[in-house]
Amino acid sequence: MLFPLLQPDLVLGSSVLDLTPEILARYKIEGLVLDVDDTIVPIGVGFAEPELILWIEQTRQIVPLWLVTNNPSQARIGAIADSLSLPYFLSAAKPSRRKLRQAVAAMSREPARVAMVGDRVFTDVLAGNRLGMFTILIEPIVSADTTVAFSLLRRIEFTIAKLLGVSFTTLK
Repeated sequence: MLFPLLQPDLVLGSSVLDLTPEILARYKIEGLVLDVDDTIVPIGVGFAEPELILWIEQTRQIVPLWLVTNNPSQARIGAIADSLSLPYFLSAAKPSRRKLRQAVAAMSREPARVAMVGDRVFTDVLAGNRLGMFTILIEPIVSADTTVAFSLLRRIEFTIAKLLGVSFTTLK
């Protein structure tokens, strides 16, 4: 593979809502860093759906959670984080590792035991791998308003990654 830092450790093949306690236990995950846009809420949406709120409540009983996003909107991201009672970092500039490193340190965990969960290869997966985290690529949660533009960008990104030798085989 030309760029192993682009290879996710796990391709879930579905949304973050299908990241179960059994999967966390199987991979010995002790913490989760979650991207925000299209990972836990559609881009542009300022609230969490009831299903996500329930998933957060159940998952926080098992592992600590942090939100780390490239989005700079304090009002929107802060409102989402506050509604979920989660700590967060904005303007992370992923694939920079700086804010991921801070989130992992705040959890008092080793990076290899914390998963970076996101929907993008060239930001979320690359940033997590650069720090030595376990990386989980999920299918995005998108709204009807952003599906066309997002799917084109995602197809281009996946095509480039596949040309570089990345495999997107999903969890069986």
